[in-house]
Amino acid sequence: MHAPSQSEHARPTFPEGRSERVRRALLFVLFLNALSVALKIGVGARTGALTVLGAALESGLDMLSNAVGIFAISVAARAPDDDHPYGHEKFETLGTLGIVAFLAITCFELLRRSIEELNGVHAAPTTALLDVVLLVLSLGVNAFVVGYERRRGRALGSDLLLADAAHTASDVLVTALAIASLVLSHLGYLRADALLGMVVALIIAWSGYQILRGSIPILVDARAVDAGRLASIVATIPGVVGVRAARSRRTASGRLFAEVTILFDGSTSVSAAHDFTDEVERAIARELGTAEAIVHVEPA
Repeated sequence: MHAPSQSEHARPTFPEGRSERVRRALLFVLFLNALSVALKIGVGARTGALTVLGAALESGLDMLSNAVGIFAISVAARAPDDDHPYGHEKFETLGTLGIVAFLAITCFELLRRSIEELNGVHAAPTTALLDVVLLVLSLGVNAFVVGYERRRGRALGSDLLLADAAHTASDVLVTALAIASLVLSHLGYLRADALLGMVVALIIAWSGYQILRGSIPILVDARAVDAGRLASIVATIPGVVGVRAARSRRTASGRLFAEVTILFDGSTSVSAAHDFTDEVERAIARELGTAEAIVHVEPA
């Protein structure tokens, strides 16, 4: 027997204006990243430093990831429809995979160029005080972007903003290493640029791994709440004989979807069974916060 609850037919609602606020945040960050790219390209052209060029490429990929994010969030903001009854939020998480792809390209290019420089294919960089000053300014822009995206990402529950903040955090470190490379090269450590370029590549690779670790569980609907905990919540409801199945998943915005199958006395009326489902929904929402619950009832 299956007594569908109202929540089985209701579509989830999403925070009003959230997607638009995420989109505006990404547009603002896109502008700041464009400024950072301009500064780094200027220094890279003047010095020929590998780490600076790598930092410019990293910031350029920040811009591309912002563009991917803006597109992804515009798709994710669409209302649920017949083909996507749970909404389109996973498109936002898919956008983070685009960021990982950009990180992989950066990592490969940086390693390749570093090896070539160690083998003498590229000349050691030349530097001046102005170059260091411009990079410090770019570093400040990147640091501001990281803080801004983290604050907005947490406030809006956006995986995309938090992933982009992680990417830009690696950019801060990359820029700091670029500054160190210029200073060391100026002091006569000619291999510093290539060696630090390899360090930068490893940092970028680690950043990509961290993003994947956070995004894949959402994309594959990994368990969000321990099944035993869900079952224990439901088991406290009077009249529930047992729990046959308990599943859960979480979306990019942090919304929780729970699905449980409960067992009850076979002599219970359909009306009473429906009351069970309502009580189960309330219990799940009370214990786990804002959750969309789907409850199936079967005779024991």
